[in-house]
Parts: sequence; C-alpha cells; structure tokens
Amino acid sequence: MATTPKRPNLDSVTTINPDGSRFFLHPSDVHGRFTLARRLTGILLIAIYILLPWIPINGHPAVFLDIENRRFHLLGLTLLVQDVWLLFFVISGLGFALFFITALLGRLWCGWACPYTVFLDHVFRRIERWIEGDATARKQLDAAPWGPAKLFKRALKHALFLLCAAAIAHIFLSYFISLQNLYGWMHQSPEKHLSVFLGVMALTGVLYFCFSWFREQFCVIMCPYGRLQSALTDDDTLNIGYDISRGEPRGKAADPSNGHCIDCRRCVQVCPTGIDIRNGLQMECIGCAACVDACDDIMAKLQRPKGLVRYDSLNGLAGKKRRIVRPRIILYSALMLLGASVATWAMTRVHSFEMSLVRMRGMPYMTDHGTVRNQFILRLMSKDQKPHVYTLTTEEAPHGLSVSGMEESVRLEPQKEIQKTLMFSINQADYHGPFEFHIEARPENGGDVIRKDIEFLGPDPAAISGMNH
Repeated sequence: MATTPKRPNLDSVTTINPDGSRFFLHPSDVHGRFTLARRLTGILLIAIYILLPWIPINGHPAVFLDIENRRFHLLGLTLLVQDVWLLFFVISGLGFALFFITALLGRLWCGWACPYTVFLDHVFRRIERWIEGDATARKQLDAAPWGPAKLFKRALKHALFLLCAAAIAHIFLSYFISLQNLYGWMHQSPEKHLSVFLGVMALTGVLYFCFSWFREQFCVIMCPYGRLQSALTDDDTLNIGYDISRGEPRGKAADPSNGHCIDCRRCVQVCPTGIDIRNGLQMECIGCAACVDACDDIMAKLQRPKGLVRYDSLNGLAGKKRRIVRPRIILYSALMLLGASVATWAMTRVHSFEMSLVRMRGMPYMTDHGTVRNQFILRLMSKDQKPHVYTLTTEEAPHGLSVSGMEESVRLEPQKEIQKTLMFSINQADYHGPFEFHIEARPENGGDVIRKDIEFLGPDPAAISGMNH
C-alpha cells in the first residue's frame, strides 16, 4: 500500500498509483465556519432520514412507500398506483431545481447534501478518526505491522462500520414496510421473509464496501453528476477556487517577493478527493469547502486576509464582475417553475378516494330477450383514515337505460377497497348505437366527487332493425 505523499496533478487521478493500484487517502481533520455548517447540516439530514418513518401524518409515517398494498404516503398525501404519474412532474421539478442550483452555486449538493457524502463524512470518517486518530496516526497505522493494537483498532472500526451500514439499510427498509412490521420481522426467523432478509444483507454489504473501502472513488468514478457539471456551469457559477493573482509565486512567508501562498499543502491534506485546488477547478472537487477552512486558518495565523481559497466564480477569481442573471439561469428558473407549477396542479387532482370502471372480460355486450346489456366492475379505493358512505348516480344517461347494482349507498372503510358489479341494460328498440354517459361517486358527508365516463356498446342498429322486420 502506497503511503508516500503524492503531488496531485491534472494528468491523473490522485487515488490511483502509476501501477494502477489504489492510493488510499487519509484526509486531515479541519475546523472552521464551513466545516461547522456542513456538520450541522449533515446531522440535520441524518436526523430527518432516521425520523421520517417515525413521524405520523394522517395516520401513516411521513414517508411510507407501501409496496405490498400499492399505496404511497408522502407527507400526508396518499397516492395509489394510478397516481404515480404525478411523480413525473415532481421529479422533473426537482431535477430542474438541481440544474438551477448547480448553475448558480456549483456542486453545493455534492459537498453539503448528497446522502453518500453526508454518511461518509459525518458518520464513517468520524468513527475512523475517533478510533485510529488523525491523518498522520492513520498513515502510521497503515504502515505498521500487524499486532494486537492494530488488530483491535481495525476490528473495532470495521465492526462499527458494519453496524452503521446495517442500521442505514434497516432504516431504508422501514420506508417500505413500516417500523412496526420491521420490528416484528426482526424478531422472526429470516426464513419467513427470506427475500427481504437477503435484500437487506446485500444492501448492508454494498454500504459497508462503499464506506469502508470504495469511499471517494464513488464520487470520482461512478457518480454521473460530476460529469454533468461542465455542461451545467459557466464562468459565473459559484465554485471553490484559488486566487492565483494573490497567491503566486508561492514561497516562504518571510520573503516579501512571494505571494500569500506558502505552499504548506494544507488544502491538499484536508481534501476528501485528493486534489490540489490550486491547479484550478476539477471534476473531482465536490465543493465541501474543507480547503477554504484550512487555508483561512493558515492565513489567520500569518495575519493575512482570508479568502486565498474561497467560494467564487472563475470570473470573480480573475478580477471580473460576476453575473448572476444570465441565459442559463433564466432557462433553468423557467423550467423549474414550470415543473413546480405542474406538480402543484397535479397534486390538486389527488382525491381522498379513487374509482375505476372496467368492462367485464369476454363479450363487450350481451343481447337477451329484446335487451342489450353491458357489465362493468366498479372499484372504490379509500385513501382516507375515516370511513365514508358514497352515493352512486348516473348522469346524462339516455331514456330507458336501467341500472342494477347502484340501488344502495356504498360504505368504504379506511384504507380499504371494494368491488361491485354494475349491469346496464336498454331495450333494443331504444338502442340506436353506442352512446356515452357518466357515473358519479359522491360522499354523503361532502368532499371529493369523482366522475367516470362509460361507453355503452351494442349490436349494429341496422342489424336489429332487419331482425325486427
């Protein structure tokens, strides 16, 4: 395992040695305003992830994707499978919002809110630093021969890693089966829910592998968002950069002919992806601002102005004026607002219950004793936590149409569904071709009303006329 210091460059990835082997990074710890803000943000996001399955809204967890019953509960809104199309507009709006944020603020998502970064930086790396010490101590432990002390530290670290990975996987599962079911399943034999058990074990293994070994390689190699960055940003996008005009030439602080950068390499030591920000903006940069805090700390000790490494645009670092309003910002804003508007409208189309009408399989219609009949299966599905009684009525039905199956009101229990067979018939003498009418389901205590169109089918009226003659 290579442990010698490396000089990051623009020709190759720091985490890969010349022979193709893995170079393991040990980023140093850093303190500062951005690090504190990121840590508080990370703790808040982890708390939200843990608590969402616990917080009840309208009788269900805040986020509960009930795959078994095909019901999806999102912050008090219940969606059925028929409503999943609404998520297209929600996801589109979020996608354009990410484009907007990236064009304006760079990779703020990656460094501050990405779940992978949050768990890696604020859980797994904190455990590693707590057990094995700072970067120097970790490098020394890597190079040290195996002995009781090293074996104990590594065993303890990986045991906690595995425990955290399992906890994350089980919390993720609770979004799909509810905490109550999860707790009950955990007390049963794995054989009773073997597929779910194997799925959680596989997810635990993937998380453990990523957070214990793969680490920053996921951001550098696999994450597609870093590749999109160059297409979404421009010279006015806010990123983390190095002020070359102020920092160069690098050298000792005692020499007045040198710039403010003393080449301490502190910014490199704290970087979680192993880059040197002084080489310019790079795909591997996740915008975590660790180098900003590290450089500001050095500048404070040297009694020099902070901001040698800072959040700024390429134009700002070059001494030019940064434009905030520009064509891509206007375009992404418009698309984001369009997605948000359509998603808001779509959500207003969600009712407290759903109704579907499906023509019975087999013949589309039947003729018997001078009548034409159509049969349908009516399904009513409740999304509410209270029982409701619904009245079924026909609207715009032609004269002579008789209905069977809608004589009584329908009582629908909370979160349940019922099926009814509806039969519509009309005398052949009154049938003059296919016609449409409507069925309405109306709650007796007021609320949403759903209307469904029905097309009544029958034989060719000319054929009926010929038979009668």
